[in-house]
Amino acid sequence: MIQIGSKSFRQVWLVDFEFVSPNGENSDPVVCLVAKELVSGETIKLWGDMLRRLKRPPYSTGDDSLFVAYYASAEFNCHLSLEWPLPENVLDLFTEFRCITNGKTLPSGSGLLGALTHFGLSCMDAVEKDAMRDLILSGGPWSEQEKQDIFDYCESDVIALEKLLPLMVPRLNMPLSLLRGRYMKAAAQIEYNGVPIDTESLALFQNSWDTIQEQLIRKIDADYGVYEGKTFKQIRFAEWLVKKNIPWPQLASGKLDLKDDTFKEMSRSNPAVGPLRELRVSLSQMRLSALAVGKDGRNRCMLSAFRAKTGRNQPSNKRFIFGPAVWLRSLIKPNTDYGLAYIDWSQQEFGIAAALSKDPLMMEAYQSGDPYLAFAKQAGAVPDNATKQSHKFEREQFKACVLAVQYGMGAESLAVRINQPVVQARELLKLHRTTYKVFWGWSDGVLNHAMLMGKIWTVFGWEIHIGKQANPRSLQNFPMQANGAEMLRLACCLVVESGIRVCAPVHDAILIEAPLNELDDCIANTQELMAQASGIVLNGFRLRSDVDITRYPDRYMDERGEKMWNTIWDCLNEMDSHQTCAPVNR
Repeated sequence: MIQIGSKSFRQVWLVDFEFVSPNGENSDPVVCLVAKELVSGETIKLWGDMLRRLKRPPYSTGDDSLFVAYYASAEFNCHLSLEWPLPENVLDLFTEFRCITNGKTLPSGSGLLGALTHFGLSCMDAVEKDAMRDLILSGGPWSEQEKQDIFDYCESDVIALEKLLPLMVPRLNMPLSLLRGRYMKAAAQIEYNGVPIDTESLALFQNSWDTIQEQLIRKIDADYGVYEGKTFKQIRFAEWLVKKNIPWPQLASGKLDLKDDTFKEMSRSNPAVGPLRELRVSLSQMRLSALAVGKDGRNRCMLSAFRAKTGRNQPSNKRFIFGPAVWLRSLIKPNTDYGLAYIDWSQQEFGIAAALSKDPLMMEAYQSGDPYLAFAKQAGAVPDNATKQSHKFEREQFKACVLAVQYGMGAESLAVRINQPVVQARELLKLHRTTYKVFWGWSDGVLNHAMLMGKIWTVFGWEIHIGKQANPRSLQNFPMQANGAEMLRLACCLVVESGIRVCAPVHDAILIEAPLNELDDCIANTQELMAQASGIVLNGFRLRSDVDITRYPDRYMDERGEKMWNTIWDCLNEMDSHQTCAPVNR
């Protein structure tokens, strides 16, 4: 037996695959495998054709063994492509390196070369590594010498794991490390599943995209007058804002803040901005050809687990269907006799804040089912018998205040969001502090502790190191965002392990797929498992979840993108070449 942290294992396998993964496809073909057992020194080297003959991995994957890799979900995609079982215990050194160094400046990045450099270990030159990856991705055929070079390259990564492991183990909490490794298994299964896409409509959009964009500008910009050709003119936009009496955040230079996050935020309080924001995203950020859709009509891309500082996934916006353009999600469509369910936690950040701070009024507000109206009642701004319908304006104001606190906004930003004077925004924020005194005592304590210790962490040990230039508001929001990420990862593990097909995790939600006759049961089970996950992370405080169901032949529709989706189809129908191509269920 070998001791790794607090755990003992009979065997420890260091594993690396080389594979080709075309856009939107799974890791097939698998090119080769190199695996080394740490104690015995046994080394296995197998080329792809040999691997495809095996029914199981050529190494132990049981409970008494440890599987070690660098970004393990990539290796597990190879397991799934080969129809091999996944190992019981996983130590992903990428994930642990991210946790150890999160928030620190890493000149060489967080990849394998970056980790080796960080620990002062010799490694392959980056140019040489890129050249080898290009050779592998060429797909062959390879000469015998090239095959040997690929094997040597693959083995060099295994040797790197062998060097890294003893340097990293003293810094690990093995039970928590294995929990993160468990998520990499779930992430691999989710990546492998992918999201079902309406490929017919996608092909239509791709073939006509340049013309569609011109038509969109003509249709949507008619209400704004801010475009010159395909160029967004700031002066014209400023004039429109004045005309509509909409205050807009500014940069230190005095120019309008035109970042997409600002547009996204402003469109929530000013719905008139929404179509313009969708247009800007569709014109500037979206490349339909980059959307990763395989031959089987499913969107697949790396979830990029643990890439964000909060530990959240960070998939490519261009490759992932849940990227920046909300209307594009309407391409999600279940296959025949199947259904989809988008299940998200209700007011997740508010619930997490209530549970972690143990603020009784905040917990009461969450459990009421409408924390925003409850806050208004608790603050004395509306009567106890107020409803969402009778006091819509007040509820929206208090909702904006709650979100402002969650995202670290000051009075000026909140004022812009609610379109009220700064003094009114300041009063709302003051009401939050006076109503939820326990929460603010806890939140200020989190900030002080973080600055004193130089780091802050989640209930499952995901850390971020704090530099001198740290933003206090971001630090205060970190527990909600990062523990929310822990919650989602645990829920994904539980749901995937239950046998339910998960297509995608999306911030605070899980998209599942099931045959129509099983869908309702799968939804109920997923909701229960998500509640369990929240209770585990939040010490027994369980969060509610909401469900949006799509049954074949309908398509998934996010109401925020419905208008844009319909506008695009109007554009297609007006084009001579597509007069009769719009489907009935568009």
